[in-house]
Amino acid sequence: MAISNNDERNVQGIALSGKNHLAFGMLRDPRNDITSMTLNWETSYAIALELKRQHPDVNIEDITLQQIYDLTLKLNEFEDDPALCNDDILSTIYQEWFEETIHDR
Repeated sequence: MAISNNDERNVQGIALSGKNHLAFGMLRDPRNDITSMTLNWETSYAIALELKRQHPDVNIEDITLQQIYDLTLKLNEFEDDPALCNDDILSTIYQEWFEETIHDR
């Protein structure tokens, strides 16, 4: 979505936990105060956080890359081409999800 200077929406990029990549793409519409978060393969940390939030009972040590792929595609906020994914991306999501899970113990 292209945002022009005349658009009433404010675009905010939020980097979480010192990560060097954009974690969430957020569009805030002040007319109705709706915030929508979009996820894509480049937002691996945000995907990991959302997977952790939606699946708190998952034993991260038993999850496979295929399961991460399937769970990611089911996220309502996910808006990317499934064909762009690869094992490196899925491994990064796994590592970040694992680190967040260990951090909370």
